[in-house]
Amino acid sequence: MSSSYVEDPAPGHGSLPPRAAFSSDARSMSLAGTWRFNLSPSPEAAPEGIARDAFDDSTWGTLTVPGHWQLQGHGKPAYTNVHYPFPVQPPLVPSDNPTGDHRLTFDLPAGWPDEPAVLRFDGVDSCAKVWLNGEELGVTRGSRLPSEFAVGHLLRPRANVLAVRVHQWSSGSYLEDQDMWWLSGIFREVTLLSRPVGGVEDYRLHADYDHVSGLGTLSLTAAEGVLLSVPELGVEDLPAGRPVELAVEPWSAESPRLYHGEVHTAAERVPVRIGFRTVVIEDGLLKVNGRRVLFRGVNRHEHHPRFGRALPREFALADVLLMKRHNVNAVRTSHYPPDPYFLQLCDTHGLWVIDECDLETHGFGDLGWAGNPSDDPRWGEAYLDRMRRTVERDKNHPSIVLWSLGNEAHTGRNLAATAAWTRERDPSRPVHYEGDFECEYVDVYSRMYADHAEVDRIGRRDDPNERRRSLPFLLCEFAHAMGNGPGGLLEYRELFERYPHAQGGFVWEWLDHGLARRDAAGREYFAYGGDFGEQIHDGNFVIDGLVHPDRTPSPALAEFAKVFEPVRIGASAEGVRISNHYDVVGSSHLVFRWTFEDDGVEVAAGELAVPEVHSGQSRDVPLPRLPGASGEGVLTVRAVLAADTGWASPGHVVAWGQLPVTPAADPVPAAVGAPLLRERGLLRLGPGAFDAATGRLVALGGHRVEGPRLDLWRAPTDNDRGSDDPEATQWRAAGLHRLQHRVAEVDGQASALVVRTRVAPPGLGFGMLTEYHWTADGDRLRLRVDLEPAGEWPCTLPRLGLRMAVPGGFGGVEWFGAGPGEAYADSRQAARTGRFSSTVDALQTPYVYPQENGNRADARWLRLTSAGGAGIRIEGEPVFDFTARRWTSEDLDAARHTVDLVPGELVHLNLDLAQHGLGTASCGPGVLPRYRLHAQKASLTLTFSPITLEGAARWPVRPRSASSRTRTGTVSGTSRSSGSACAWSA
Repeated sequence: MSSSYVEDPAPGHGSLPPRAAFSSDARSMSLAGTWRFNLSPSPEAAPEGIARDAFDDSTWGTLTVPGHWQLQGHGKPAYTNVHYPFPVQPPLVPSDNPTGDHRLTFDLPAGWPDEPAVLRFDGVDSCAKVWLNGEELGVTRGSRLPSEFAVGHLLRPRANVLAVRVHQWSSGSYLEDQDMWWLSGIFREVTLLSRPVGGVEDYRLHADYDHVSGLGTLSLTAAEGVLLSVPELGVEDLPAGRPVELAVEPWSAESPRLYHGEVHTAAERVPVRIGFRTVVIEDGLLKVNGRRVLFRGVNRHEHHPRFGRALPREFALADVLLMKRHNVNAVRTSHYPPDPYFLQLCDTHGLWVIDECDLETHGFGDLGWAGNPSDDPRWGEAYLDRMRRTVERDKNHPSIVLWSLGNEAHTGRNLAATAAWTRERDPSRPVHYEGDFECEYVDVYSRMYADHAEVDRIGRRDDPNERRRSLPFLLCEFAHAMGNGPGGLLEYRELFERYPHAQGGFVWEWLDHGLARRDAAGREYFAYGGDFGEQIHDGNFVIDGLVHPDRTPSPALAEFAKVFEPVRIGASAEGVRISNHYDVVGSSHLVFRWTFEDDGVEVAAGELAVPEVHSGQSRDVPLPRLPGASGEGVLTVRAVLAADTGWASPGHVVAWGQLPVTPAADPVPAAVGAPLLRERGLLRLGPGAFDAATGRLVALGGHRVEGPRLDLWRAPTDNDRGSDDPEATQWRAAGLHRLQHRVAEVDGQASALVVRTRVAPPGLGFGMLTEYHWTADGDRLRLRVDLEPAGEWPCTLPRLGLRMAVPGGFGGVEWFGAGPGEAYADSRQAARTGRFSSTVDALQTPYVYPQENGNRADARWLRLTSAGGAGIRIEGEPVFDFTARRWTSEDLDAARHTVDLVPGELVHLNLDLAQHGLGTASCGPGVLPRYRLHAQKASLTLTFSPITLEGAARWPVRPRSASSRTRTGTVSGTSRSSGSACAWSA
């Protein structure tokens, strides 16, 4: 059987012209379910005659459709970001081309009408030939686009045989080099549709809105005899081509008003939902219904950790609800049209959408774009075909405000022609494409990963290109959300609000694309590139979302929600200032509730009377009547939903702000006066016991501890490892991951212990002079650490603080400070001041690729306790950051998956003065200068107190032997010295 069609650069053949996606009262039949399946290593090795009724498929296996064969035990997934996983010789593909044969035998339901019918495939990756009852229907290409075939003349009541031969690689693969897993098969719905004679073949709804008059203009484009009825608007049997003007409520992402109606003929009725809105570019601004919009957006791939792109509908809904609850207002459908159901959800719940064509040729960038199909006339019809199918399928969705030609396909005549066709076919929506750097054929200026300085220049219109200066500006990708980060979101938002034509952007990306696997012990983890034995892969670059693979929000999503909250709550001279940053709506849907806390304990609460605040305006209201505070008094005001919205319940917090009312009292330092005692190799000072040789704390009130001592290392984040000159590489070159501690002096004074050390990496001449100054009263042990760099430091510091270890039973955590989630220097807007409780285990953020995580900021005090209540308390003068884990930073650094992290017998505690920022250098700018941590003179003061209960275990403390103080060990195959870990010995 010939497979020459696989390498044909033209579109597929045999399918019907593209049309709008819709359902109707006509009969339909889903063909989803269990199909017979056989995988061959190549087209030539595939069996002959699979389309024949008599073909024997009894020896074949089975496959669930929709689904990918690689996720059902046939072959393996592979991940690349840019590189094609096959030799680049367009349009040719390898002879070793896995070919999956699918067969389904089905009966027609009783009463199936004897009339035309259509067989619809919503997504097949990457190329397929289709037969029904032995007759070839045609060939599909364009994996994430629909194909329909006329089949009414071939159907029979019983034993219809549908055969589909799917090829993993085809000429279409050159146009589908998106940053995602290579997965094959029939991954979207397959449906048999009855098409009644005289029915609705296709239609286009026009629902414009005039923001000046408040009137909408409604019309229908369809074949003669097709009518439109919208009872709610008094529209009955409106013929196609006849506009009608009506008083309507407009549709927006903030107020997604939809009118329900029907497009109908005597033979068929199609339910429709109509949203009135007008999109224009005016005065260099993108406006919807006369208002500038600010895209607080995300890029979204379709992905599920078990089903890949065969995404069940409940997970599409989960995505939309999570987005709305976290103040996301826009989605770019990277880099292909989504399942149509997702767009229905965007219409319903309200999201601005950039609908993107199924097109990317990124791998040609490795070849200097030589041979790129975007400028090769052989591929011209394929480009147009993909865009036609995108636009025709999705044209009736009010949520779509921009068409996008595709992604990272450079530029050329085929893209220009596609833009021209799109603009002519649908002049109601502007055209987007980031790769048109000169903006010759697009309507908006779009960039990826421009740093803050560049966005500022663009915002100031400091650009020699006049065309670019005149257009609205979007960051179609920014703030790469890979691992711990991104940092710098706040500064982007400030630029978007400073410059009107800088109209926001789309974070890359929504979801980590991890695939669920189990290790030998049966523990589940999420796999990424290389975990399936791929020869060419891009590692964990596919793990770069605001949401973990199981759709658990990451800390970055909370940060996004806070930074881009549509209402800003702050202080003013009159009391509380409420600023409305919605694009359209006022504040009437919100209730403003306040709480007042004294040292983190709520002492009063109420509701703040806030008159309507219109979009773009602010209003000051007086402070509520507050009680006095004995400690630090903080007023928190929350804007919550007043009523159910469909995406969240009443009381859901949309925005919040905190106002300091009573400043914190100065910390009361531990009194100096407890004498220093010596006994059998130990020094005792108040509740503390120290090793006499090293001056290191080994017990606190009978609780055995290890440390604290200076620590400068963190397990690098994805952003630390990113960029052309990664911070993590500089840190390792400077030896910060293997610091050694030399004790210069242990100075036991009458009522103090002073330990002087030099902390430095081996083989290098710089270091940190560190002085630990201990004093105590009866039950409080105070430490002041003075730090001074020695020599010339070649790089920034990952962190600056102390590391210690405490018993593993101290698993309960309570603190007064910033929380409840993790916070870092340039990603801390979501952290509020309060009193929080958790566990050591719950403090961890399980990033798919383990890395620094879990830092809590600005702690006034911290308690670590056992189930029985024993533990330690640490107080800051005034504050400190902390992390608490059951593994060391070295364990975290060595791990590649979450299952590599095995809890130990200790809780490892970092008490930090500061950490280096996060940035977004995994793909984008690094850490802004003000968040970079440099070696400098510094001081950190903490007070330690034991929490002991009657009957709590109290262990005898013995001095370490010399060997235990200098031992080396290995963690997960990485050698480390005692200078970089808290050792534990009896």
